[in-house]
Amino acid sequence: MTNVESNKLLVKRYINEIVNTGLTDSIAEFIDDNYTEIYDGSTYHLGISGAIDHIKGVRNTYPDLNIAIDHQIGEGNWVATSYIMSGTHSGEWMGIRPTFKKIKVTGVNLDCIVNGKIIEHSGAANLLQPLIEIGAVSIR
Repeated sequence: MTNVESNKLLVKRYINEIVNTGLTDSIAEFIDDNYTEIYDGSTYHLGISGAIDHIKGVRNTYPDLNIAIDHQIGEGNWVATSYIMSGTHSGEWMGIRPTFKKIKVTGVNLDCIVNGKIIEHSGAANLLQPLIEIGAVSIR
C-alpha cells in the first residue's frame, strides 16, 4: 500500500470509527498531539482533547450524525474527502434552537497526515440548503 493509499484509509477509518460513532476512546490512533483546525483563515491548535470536544459537540447537535464519503483524492501528505453528512438537528447549532428536522450537508474536507496521524484539518460545507430546511434562513 502506498503512503497516499494509507493516508486515505486513515481518514476513512477516522470518519467511520470516530466521527460516525462518537466513540473517542481510540482517537489518539488517528489524531496527532499537535492537531490543528483551519477555519475562516485562522489556525486553531486543538490537540487531541480539542478534537474530542469537537466530535462531542457535533454529536450533541446531531446525535444520529453520519458522514458518507463520496470520493477521496490524495497527494503527498494531503487527503481531500468529499462527503454527504446527514443528521437530525437535535441540539443548538450556530445559535439556532433544535428543530428536530433531518438535514443533509455536502462538503469537502482537507486533511494533512504526518507520521500516520492527522495533524491538520480544514474544509468547506454547503450550509445554505440545510439552514433553509430548518427554517433559520428564508429565501423570500
